[in-house]
Formats: sequence, C-alpha cells, structure tokens
Amino acid sequence: MTLFDRIKETAQKRGYSIAEVERKAGVSTNYMYQWKKRKPNPETLESVAKVLNVSVEYLLGRNDTPEWATEKDTHDLQKFLEQNEGSMTYGGEKLTEEDKEKLKIAMTQIFWRRHKHN
Repeated sequence: MTLFDRIKETAQKRGYSIAEVERKAGVSTNYMYQWKKRKPNPETLESVAKVLNVSVEYLLGRNDTPEWATEKDTHDLQKFLEQNEGSMTYGGEKLTEEDKEKLKIAMTQIFWRRHKHN
C-alpha cells in the first residue's frame, strides 16, 4: 500500500475526503495526489497525520498502529522501545541492526496487543 493509499483509506474511515484532509492540513488542493510518486516534506506529512489522528509512522506503513491508538499511545510505544533498546542482546552479545529491527517489530506487536483500549 502506498502512502497516498493509506491516507485515502484512513481519511475515508474518518469520514473525510482527500480535499477535506488537504484543507484541514493547510495544503493546496490536489497536492497530496503528488505523493503517489514522490515523498512529502516531513512537516506536511505531520500535519496530515494530526488531521487523521494517527502517527506519521502509521502513514508511512512502518508499523501497524491500531486505529484506536492515540498520539499518547504511540508516544508510550516509542518510550517503551527506547527503554529496552540497551538490553537487546543474545547470549551477552549485541544484536545486529537487522536483528534489532526484527525484535522491535515483535515488541511492537506485543505492546499493541496488551495495550488495547476497552
């Protein structure tokens, strides 16, 4: 799924059109359609994420943040991952960056499953 597709899908779930998201985020009409082929600047992407009440990481497809997750929830997840990064070893040896990323994915999945709102 592309960035634009994820934004469009999330906007529809929130009851917004792309034009409404653009207006609320303060970007020009049809600007986000360009994101089908190129990356937006970070400030604009952050504005869109705030309008949709999701994280930038979610829009970029870097994690599977649940729809119910708030900005505080995503901050709590980041804090959880940062607090545990120093302990990412196996048999007393540091993990490779690739293994650390895999472990972070697993930890993220566990975090969301246990953190689910009622």
